Amino acid sequence: MLTVKEMTGLEGKRVIVRVDFNVPQKNGVISDDNRIVAALPTIKELIAKGARVVLMSHLGKIKHKEAPEVVEEQKQKNNMAPVAKRLGELLNKEVVFVDTTRGDKLSNAVNALKAGEVLLMQNTRYEKGEEKNDPELAAEWAKLGDAFVMDAFGSAHRAHASTYGIPEILKGEGKQVAMGYLVEKEVSSLTRVVDVKKENHPYIAILGGFKVSDKIKVIESLLKKCDKVIIGGAMAYTFAVALGKKVGSSPYEPDFVDYAKRMYESGKILLPIDAVVANDFENPTDIKTIEGDIPEGYQGMDIGPKTAKLYAEEIASAKTVFWNGPMGVFERDEFTAGTVAVCKACAELKDAFTVIGGGDSASAAKKLGFKEKFSHVSTGGGASLEMIENDGHLPGIDVLG
Repeated sequence: MLTVKEMTGLEGKRVIVRVDFNVPQKNGVISDDNRIVAALPTIKELIAKGARVVLMSHLGKIKHKEAPEVVEEQKQKNNMAPVAKRLGELLNKEVVFVDTTRGDKLSNAVNALKAGEVLLMQNTRYEKGEEKNDPELAAEWAKLGDAFVMDAFGSAHRAHASTYGIPEILKGEGKQVAMGYLVEKEVSSLTRVVDVKKENHPYIAILGGFKVSDKIKVIESLLKKCDKVIIGGAMAYTFAVALGKKVGSSPYEPDFVDYAKRMYESGKILLPIDAVVANDFENPTDIKTIEGDIPEGYQGMDIGPKTAKLYAEEIASAKTVFWNGPMGVFERDEFTAGTVAVCKACAELKDAFTVIGGGDSASAAKKLGFKEKFSHVSTGGGASLEMIENDGHLPGIDVLG
């Protein structure tokens, strides 16, 4: 698979780059520009090669089935203009912003670019056909480029017009399609937790978060690959019910109790032995640590100290770790201890390869000051999980091969 570094003959060529500029913003103010910063190495590489750089990204959600005024409101909220401004500041050069997604205005602006100049198109999701990989839309966008670079790992699990349709067309025309630096790093790092060599075992997965149903395929895939799967977060309560325990008012999924029981019978799943519980989610007035059944009127908010110790001891033997999902309601100081214990245990490993699969785990590691201690922190939660589920395959990556 071609990488952006290996691309040749780009002087004066129009290169479409699918980036992930899905950044949090309110009233035109960006609160976290990490995703824009992450795309800079690829953009700078293409500028240095004299390419005319055409950037595409989605931002937020636009529900085209809603009433026209609601759609218009969503478009205003998810306008790319502030992103173009911030990118220009980071590159220290002008970024041409085109406030439309198709037509003469866009194609004229792209064709007017000079070598080394950068253009950002309006939000790809302004187009109804983007998420359906509409062939007509993909064909129109493909006409804007002489080559394509995929650098939006967080969108690589989606076969959309901008992530799949464009490279499929350009590749068919014999044009260069490549991975950007960010995607290249993601693929090489996540491949190490998809296909784990014998010498890199024990391999331990740590799964938290809210629902078992969200992670069925990933649990099944990890049970085949891992020596142990550690469970925390609200999903642990579905497993607890499967083992005949009472969980008070903790959230669990009745429809997945039998599934959880079958998975537990693999002998590889490790469950909490105690929990920090509270009498109310929003305004707890009684917080305590209990073992066994959770009493009525209380719900689990974090793994307990005995579980934290058990999990840390298990992690201490690992040579490879994949972590997705916090151990409790880490956003609240009273319930961070379990997630901190897992972070600390991973951080203290010597000669191990440790990966955070994006999402809330990445936010937790950053908030708690452990992010730099991991070997790799993925930029795409959904994409990293699907890569594990599908044995290393994602549509937005496979199409480049």
